[in-house]
Amino acid sequence: MNTDNKEEQYTLEILGFIENQKHVTQRHLAQQMGVALGLANSYLKKCVKMGYVKIKQAPARRFAYYLTPKGFAEKSRLTAAYLSRSFDFYRQAGESCLNAMRACKKNGVDEVVLCGISEFAEICMLKSKEAGIKVIGFYEPEKDITKYMGIDVFKKPDDLDHQVFLLTDLKDPAGRYSDLVKSCPGKVIIVPNILEQYLNTE
Repeated sequence: MNTDNKEEQYTLEILGFIENQKHVTQRHLAQQMGVALGLANSYLKKCVKMGYVKIKQAPARRFAYYLTPKGFAEKSRLTAAYLSRSFDFYRQAGESCLNAMRACKKNGVDEVVLCGISEFAEICMLKSKEAGIKVIGFYEPEKDITKYMGIDVFKKPDDLDHQVFLLTDLKDPAGRYSDLVKSCPGKVIIVPNILEQYLNTE
């Protein structure tokens, strides 16, 4: 996610929280957004400065936050932009998965291991049938689960007796790719083109 999209996401979250709960505290905002208190405060001040949010003092030295008409309009715009990006990502991700799996098929590969549990991995699962590829497992060392979408989840490369891995990590594609290169020597690691921008595979 680029910086502009992240800022829009934070702004949308703040406007949504305030719309649903007027007596929200800055600390609660930070907790809900999963960011530091100072960052939440910074975005809240920005929303006030832009005229999206109005502050009124409430009893017991508390404050009530309200969305202005401009704030409601901005929330609608940001929601539409978010949905557009989501649909665009799904389309691009689907095409990227399909192209990667078709390349596997063309080279005589019928089975792959997906590396990283994510929305992208779920899309790859859906596209695998269309490509005629069988997903035989997930390699996910960071999650304490043994099954995902009805398929085995492996935490150690040694547990996998397979040669072709398909990168599906969205949280840290570059880190996961580096880990695979080091811990899975001799394995074929396929990077779908939608993830190539996040790492240098040379």
